[in-house]
Amino acid sequence: MRAPRDIRLLSGLTAALAGLLLVLLPVPGGGVAHADDGSAVTVRGRAGALDDFSNLEVTVHQTTNLRTQGVRVSWRGGAATDGAFGHHYLQIMQCRGDAATGPTPEQCQFGLSNVSGVGGRHTHLRVVGQDTDPRETRTGGFVPFRPVTGDPTETAYDTTYFNQFTTNEQPYTRTGADGAGETVFELQAGVDAPHLGCGAVETTGATPEPCWLVVVPRGAHDADGTTGENSRLQTSPLSASNWAQRLQVRLDFLPTGEYCPIGQPELPSYGSEMVADAMAAWRPTLCTSLGTTYGYLSDDEETGRGRAGAADADRGALGFVQDPVVPAEGSPPVVHAPVAVSGLTVAFTVDDLDGSPMSSLRLNARLVAKLLTSTYLRDVPDGAHQEHLAGNPESLTCDPEFLELNPAFEGWPCHYAPDALIVPSSHSDAFALLWRWLQADPEARAFLGGEPDDWGTRPNRYHVAGNLDEPPAARSFPKDDPTRAVPLGPSVPEDARYGVVDLRPYVSDLHAGATAARRADSGERLTWDPSRTPPGLVATGPDAIGRRFQLALTDAASASRLGLPTAQLPNADGRWTRPTEDALLAAVDAMADGPVPGVLAPEPTRARGAAYPLTTVTYAAASTAMSAEDRGAYAELISYVAGPGQRQGVGNGQLPPGYAPLPEELRETAADAARRLIAGPPADGDPGGASGGDAAAGSGSAGGGSAAGGGFGDASGGLAGGVGDAGGAGDGVDTGSAAGGDQGGPEAATDPPPGESGGGEADGEEENLARSGATTPETVLGIIRWVLLVALVTGVVGAVVGPLLARRGLVRPLPGTRHLREGKSLTS
Repeated sequence: MRAPRDIRLLSGLTAALAGLLLVLLPVPGGGVAHADDGSAVTVRGRAGALDDFSNLEVTVHQTTNLRTQGVRVSWRGGAATDGAFGHHYLQIMQCRGDAATGPTPEQCQFGLSNVSGVGGRHTHLRVVGQDTDPRETRTGGFVPFRPVTGDPTETAYDTTYFNQFTTNEQPYTRTGADGAGETVFELQAGVDAPHLGCGAVETTGATPEPCWLVVVPRGAHDADGTTGENSRLQTSPLSASNWAQRLQVRLDFLPTGEYCPIGQPELPSYGSEMVADAMAAWRPTLCTSLGTTYGYLSDDEETGRGRAGAADADRGALGFVQDPVVPAEGSPPVVHAPVAVSGLTVAFTVDDLDGSPMSSLRLNARLVAKLLTSTYLRDVPDGAHQEHLAGNPESLTCDPEFLELNPAFEGWPCHYAPDALIVPSSHSDAFALLWRWLQADPEARAFLGGEPDDWGTRPNRYHVAGNLDEPPAARSFPKDDPTRAVPLGPSVPEDARYGVVDLRPYVSDLHAGATAARRADSGERLTWDPSRTPPGLVATGPDAIGRRFQLALTDAASASRLGLPTAQLPNADGRWTRPTEDALLAAVDAMADGPVPGVLAPEPTRARGAAYPLTTVTYAAASTAMSAEDRGAYAELISYVAGPGQRQGVGNGQLPPGYAPLPEELRETAADAARRLIAGPPADGDPGGASGGDAAAGSGSAGGGSAAGGGFGDASGGLAGGVGDAGGAGDGVDTGSAAGGDQGGPEAATDPPPGESGGGEADGEEENLARSGATTPETVLGIIRWVLLVALVTGVVGAVVGPLLARRGLVRPLPGTRHLREGKSLTS
């Protein structure tokens, strides 16, 4: 798989260097996250001709080192929003442009959101006119969108570049009675929105293209001086008078593009998406510091196990798994190195009856079981007329069990409810953990087995037949109800039907689930469109602003990155928990080894006290059957990610938010695994190497205290493609590619904005929803002491016998030490 490299460094120098580092460097120590000083920016409004916004202050809590992510936006000093967004609200959008004066309306992604029953006629559109705004000079009736490259749009409803499914605009955000409010805005990097090109670079090392967050405050008056019609403002925020009141903040994105040097050796890795965000953050540092391009393909752990357990050296690769690899009898041993602690979670976007986002939700195991098994009438086609669901609640918000745990939802309409629980179509070890959690709960297990709940809600018989209450736990989420119904819409063929998978579709993976929750878009397809080619079902679209209610199964890292709140789940003690760092580490501390010594087996019944029940530990597994060169390269990866890669932060090479740093004992286990991987298959009669670690390094309980320290080739920069990007602080880059080019013609701002980021007020501490951290050095320092010990012993032996071997042409490079010929550490 890799061409061997000639190593000509004297073995004595190897021994001296290894000995020095062995003395000076212990197992990498702990670290803490640090804020990016000055990244949060506050801008102020000003008095206009009709409304006075001079008391309004808007803060964007992260403005640098950005990628596709959620960013918190808060404000104070406004007037309370009235009714269904009639007056006094903020309209927020992402715009492109590199002019110092900021963007023009033509450069902003706005005008195609899904809106129903709120706001005035044109307040969410690109429609403008001189009849409604005396300052408006455009005569075409709308503001065209001009992309980075390509032609401008031709109508106000043109979906060439973005549409209701992809836009991130927030046309209506509410200000409370205290004059304050906040929202999480989904920023889109150039890989997800190439028409904006945020972070795009034309040449390596060039400054990335900036973008802007624009906030248009709306007051008591419309652009024509009236108070609007029907107690609502009517004009677009892109109209000249409204645009003149905008506040804008410059956004500096990580550069998009390939970061690994061309031509260097490549090695693949496969498996669990529970490590996807971490690998996306680690890969830029790994490939620029270790001389190897480490690919990563998020897939079923079975794929990772198959490649990690391959006895054929040419098929072997690193696999990321939760359940261990058990090699065939007689095959070389497989090592397991713990690399990431995270967890499954239920993330949500829910607006209360006033249209404000909610942040608290509780789900017990039986409620999760109901959401997964098509229990509610809304979750089955024509469910109200299906005998097998007769008497069941219409939705989650009408379930007495849910209301008992969440009294804030009392009195909500039954139709104001989630579209079941958005889940992936894939298979995973982590999904089996979720089913084991349900089976461990007596009430949930009884419900899955066919017993009604205390209020008479009956299980769906088609799911009962699937024996989901019995081990072995399922690794996927079946949708077994065969019910079908006639679609909505005109000219529906007589035989056209939609089923459960149309009504409650799967998403591709956990990352896509988080994106669906952030956009409040379950993807349901129950409307027939005869104009399609061929005619067929079409998606309904995202929930309307102010009426959003979606739940999605995702991982803690994806939820954190997009700023999603997560539901509280009960552990074995009945304590309500979320996947915080402390709760994840408490769960790891309670785990014990499974069938393979040194590999922890999550067991929900052991999650007590503060422990979160859906905590996962992901292992990097690799066979000792691989070539010495590949074993050495994979050992370097393990050494980094379980050492310096455990330092928390948002930068390249760091541990992203949503993960907990490995406890010290698991770091020792990883160090031992790297040592044994370099050593290779044991000699005859030597049992070493097959597990995650020996008794001194990882077997038994994991121990307590923490110690923080895409596709193959190039991961996607955003969540829409499944794998998070690998951007970070400092000189990091966002992965993927973005369109570049001209700015679509001359575009000058018509009015200076009342607030600009350059003159804004910084909080002094970044307050991103995720934990932030210090910049990662370009050169990685440090390696686990066991690898150095091997190098020390080998070097001493080589210094003695090397000259004799050299005379006979028998010198060979030592596995894992190829970088020492350049005078660098194994991880430099």
